[in-house]
Amino acid sequence: MGVSDEEVGVLLRRIATRDEEAFVQLHREFSRSILAFALNRLHDRDEAQTVVSDTLYEIWRQPLQFRGESRFSTWLLGIARYKILNLLRGRDAVHDELDDEMVSDDLGVFEVLAAKQRHAGVTRCMERLHDVQRESLHLVFYEGYSLDEVATVQQCPQNTVKTRLFHARRKIKDCLQRMLTAEAH
Repeated sequence: MGVSDEEVGVLLRRIATRDEEAFVQLHREFSRSILAFALNRLHDRDEAQTVVSDTLYEIWRQPLQFRGESRFSTWLLGIARYKILNLLRGRDAVHDELDDEMVSDDLGVFEVLAAKQRHAGVTRCMERLHDVQRESLHLVFYEGYSLDEVATVQQCPQNTVKTRLFHARRKIKDCLQRMLTAEAH
């Protein structure tokens, strides 16, 4: 993020006085991170956007709730996680799979097909993980969070995060190996 926690503190104090420009700046700095986090868990852009809005609305409502006991981004994703869990509890239908990723026009037909199959395989392997394992992987490898920060977001001990990551990596490796073995036959 481009804003330090000290700068965030200034923005939060300004937001407490209903300074809309400060809120816009905070939104600009953190909305993408919240969106990526929510998309990773929900696989639905509209629902992820709702999580972004609801999370940032909480900041607008109570900007001084942040006490500085962790990084602001860690605390913020903790709020987003709570919003995601509430949304998942209320969800009735199963969501469609992730959109196909864009493939370069330079690739031939077979390469495009192979790339789509690999993407679908990795997506299937990721979807087989428990939600907390997938979330742990996302926070560490896509958001760059430390194990301690992930533990704060997930409200669990750091050793639990380590265990989740270990099992998630092992499950993905095993799943991908089975997929490649099946392709070879």
